[in-house]
Amino acid sequence: MSQPAFIAEAGDVDKLVWDPTCVHNLSLYLTAEKKIRAAKKETADKPIGIVCKGCDSRSVVVLLQENYLKRENVHIIGVSCQGSGVLDENKLNKHLKGKTPLSAEYDGDESYVVATKDGDVKIAAKEIMAERCLECKFPYPDVNDEIFGGKVESERRDPFHSLEAMEASTVGDKWDFWKKQLDGCLRCYACRSVCPMCYCEECVVDSITFMVTPGTSPEQKADRIKWIERSNSTSENFGYHMVRAIHLVGRCIDCAECERVCPVDIPLRLLNKKLEKEAFELFDYQAGLDPDQPSLVSSFRDEDPNDHIL
Repeated sequence: MSQPAFIAEAGDVDKLVWDPTCVHNLSLYLTAEKKIRAAKKETADKPIGIVCKGCDSRSVVVLLQENYLKRENVHIIGVSCQGSGVLDENKLNKHLKGKTPLSAEYDGDESYVVATKDGDVKIAAKEIMAERCLECKFPYPDVNDEIFGGKVESERRDPFHSLEAMEASTVGDKWDFWKKQLDGCLRCYACRSVCPMCYCEECVVDSITFMVTPGTSPEQKADRIKWIERSNSTSENFGYHMVRAIHLVGRCIDCAECERVCPVDIPLRLLNKKLEKEAFELFDYQAGLDPDQPSLVSSFRDEDPNDHIL
């Protein structure tokens, strides 16, 4: 199964693969590289090349919109999914029932062929494809410097299909569902660490510039409010995940990496997907499509309906 690869020499190009196990959003490493260079006080003398699926390229576009990256410092090698999408590892493991997957290919006929030690297994794509891919509207990286593969229409179902059950439930049921889910949060911050959009030098959750010690005066504490504690109580967990979701409105491109890496399987994608839907329905905004377009929160239009304002 594939892992992110980093190469600096042409001779290492054979390390690169493209198959349905390429689940990672590699734009995360653009933010990591910038932070490393900043710490070393280095400037970007050459552009960084990055291989992008459609969703990955939209992450890069958001970073460009926010002026976190300069376009000349990024060389985007786009790869069209061409209907293949990527696998959901949890779904795959349930189908294989203990068998270890060695590789996977999309056969072009709405099926995956998964190689195991015991032979190949053919599985219908819809059974093990990642939910985000089943609902993807943009499987082609429109913003690119190089492109492999052509455009293929591959929207298999409504882009907000995964929200239907939650939206149909009562307020009480929603509360019970999310309380159960978020009570299990370990506050490991894996979701934050894997998100390309969580690039702040200092997070509201854990201050690195203001440490409370026994000698800290009440006045100093009052001057620096701590909005969220690190304890994993119900209220603090809700606070953390709600703040993070709101910070991603108009920025999340539905790569679902946060949900993939969560060690306790919290369906974090549902939170972000709901706010993505709100941004689309209220403001006709979709994240990461045009680097020259203002971001959602930095744009204003006189014709905005303002239906969301009570």
